[in-house]
Amino acid sequence: MTPPGMPPPFKIQDIEIGGGRLFFLLGPCALESEEFAWEMARGIKSICDRLEAPFFFKASYDKANRTSVDSFRGPGVTEGCRILGEIGKDLGVPVTTDIHSEAEAGIAAEHIDLLQVPAFLCRQTSLLEACAKSGRPVNVKKGQFLAPWDVVHIAGKLRAFGCDDFVITERGSSFGYNNLVTDMRSLYWMRQEGLRVIFDATHSVQRPGGLGGTTGGDRELAPVLARAAVATGVDGVFMETHLRPDEALSDGPNQIPLNELEQVLASLLKIHDTCRS
Repeated sequence: MTPPGMPPPFKIQDIEIGGGRLFFLLGPCALESEEFAWEMARGIKSICDRLEAPFFFKASYDKANRTSVDSFRGPGVTEGCRILGEIGKDLGVPVTTDIHSEAEAGIAAEHIDLLQVPAFLCRQTSLLEACAKSGRPVNVKKGQFLAPWDVVHIAGKLRAFGCDDFVITERGSSFGYNNLVTDMRSLYWMRQEGLRVIFDATHSVQRPGGLGGTTGGDRELAPVLARAAVATGVDGVFMETHLRPDEALSDGPNQIPLNELEQVLASLLKIHDTCRS
């Protein structure tokens, strides 16, 4: 499943990125509260411990691109990164979150193991430079407006700024109005370029702005696309999960119910092992 010309793997804590073992980025869309974040992190860790599945805990401290100005955003960078950092240290798991500006990259780097660049900001040169120079590994989400071969320029920017420890995340492409489609060929093409690739299963089933003032989505399709992605060949899978998705303060229509997560992850691990063999 690993094409020739891939760069050597790198490690974040005990998780090897690009070494052939499937890893996960899991957590709720937003940091709805500190208590909620801890409950989610403990629940996910319990599941991944049973499956022996390496994972990063993720949650966003600021949903900066919500459809409506009235939508929930989060606690902000300082408080959000403190919460995530404490969860990571206490539970012994690496953490990741979106950053939105050069200043936030520096703040987050003090607490966060993997800095994530949102899709709409993936070509922002100054932001990529700040992430690269933070000393932290970087995960860049491919914009819905980019062809898969265009991400080589993102990779080139990161390398030019001294960062070789990065991954690219596929999360669907705009297809008409309020719709995204994932072309599984993009996973193959990006890896053929020597890039480590993550598949974002839950954002790929979004219907941006599809509910008027909020984003809709097809939650039931997230595991379907994840299975296809793992069979195609990826290094990791990103999935958002929530105790009660229909009550989530952000992106509820796309999140996997926590009580279904273990079954979904087990199926992905089985597919990955089968394809590797």
